[in-house]
Amino acid sequence: MSDPALASRDDWDAHWEHYADSARDNPAQLMRHHLIARSLAKDERVAGMRILDFGSGQGDLLQKLDPIFPDAELAGVELSERGIAIAKRKVPRAHFFVGDIFDPPPPLEALSGWGSHAVCSEVLEHVDDPAAFLEHAGKYLTAGGRLVVTVPGGPMSAFDRHIGHRQHFDRDGIRAILQRARYRVERTYLAGFPFFNLYRLMVIARGKNLARDIETDSGSATAGLARAAMKVFRGLFHANLRDSPFGWQVIAVARKPDP
Repeated sequence: MSDPALASRDDWDAHWEHYADSARDNPAQLMRHHLIARSLAKDERVAGMRILDFGSGQGDLLQKLDPIFPDAELAGVELSERGIAIAKRKVPRAHFFVGDIFDPPPPLEALSGWGSHAVCSEVLEHVDDPAAFLEHAGKYLTAGGRLVVTVPGGPMSAFDRHIGHRQHFDRDGIRAILQRARYRVERTYLAGFPFFNLYRLMVIARGKNLARDIETDSGSATAGLARAAMKVFRGLFHANLRDSPFGWQVIAVARKPDP
């Protein structure tokens, strides 16, 4: 990527260096992973599942899915070598690949047509062409394979921009992107109202200071307050509505069409 400013915000090894612990404890991530697990469990094709996580990060999602789907095969694709190293320790039985699906390394060929189910969670906001990303991702799904997508909705914060968000989405937008990528959309919905929205408003209010708190002040009083707030929100999130026109968490479920 030629733009140095974009390169710095897309340094995923540095990202997981700074944010691994905070991401693991983030109540918003825990909420998303619960919604993803529910969506996968509702599929009638649970026997012989092969679950592929695009942008698997440090393995938190596959760690969540591991005991829920003990008979499923698990795999993750991630740009960051550091993220993959952490993920391998968390989920030893899963297969992890370092690679860019726009320019896949030879080992990724092993996953061609592999996934009966796939997840793309909080990834599309980081790429310049989400439809092209999903179209490339389809190469790694079986015909009829189910894809669960989560993307952020609502306003974008200074912290979101700091970690590389290009855009946020709504239901119609993510449906259109999936359709351009040649998926059959089954459902789009909005989750998280009211407490996830409130959490996001706090992130917006904190702005770039949030990045500073996480990266440099892990032992500060401010960071301690942030950890306490996240603990409170983990409890409150149990009362979030899973499907509401006001939610700021966007979820879509789609399938790769049969030939």
